[in-house]
Amino acid sequence: MADKARKAEVVRETKETSIKVSVDVDGSGKSKISTGVGFFDHMLESFAKHSAMDINVEAKGDLHIDQHHTMEDVGIVLGQAFKEAVGSYSSVIRFGHAYVPMDETLVRASVDLCNRPYLIWKVSFTRDKVGVVDTELFKEFFHAFAMNAGVCLHLELLYGENSHHIAEASFKSLARALRAAAVVDDRLKGQVASTKGSL
Repeated sequence: MADKARKAEVVRETKETSIKVSVDVDGSGKSKISTGVGFFDHMLESFAKHSAMDINVEAKGDLHIDQHHTMEDVGIVLGQAFKEAVGSYSSVIRFGHAYVPMDETLVRASVDLCNRPYLIWKVSFTRDKVGVVDTELFKEFFHAFAMNAGVCLHLELLYGENSHHIAEASFKSLARALRAAAVVDDRLKGQVASTKGSL
């Protein structure tokens, strides 16, 4: 457990969205999510539960246009809050990965908390929508999160057919990978896990 509370709150206001996110990395998976997009709320609740982070998201966006700005901007703010809460990534294990099965689907997430953001996205969907959500928007969320969290994220669908399962396993696998990577290792004594001495 970290010596100091690893918490952050970030607010972002634009002409398209108004978003407030709070994160407690060392929480217990509690969440309060309101984005106006039901399936996205469900995914974020699952993300909180399986990452063991306490996450609150209040988002109001231009849903009369579509869900794009809301989902992308939540990714931006959630990524910023995660990065601020974890800090300089000193003392953390840094790397994490997780395989998450969901019925016929298997998804793998691998992360590096390195301040060199990147996204490898090898996920495809069999339908254009899950509920009212365009499935192409899931990539926008994960990309926004990775870029703003400073996380190198590789997300891969190994196999699967049901688009709901594919989306949910993607969120859960990222959650579990971050949970592993963000663990504080006292043996690092406040240093980053890098031979360079910095990230």
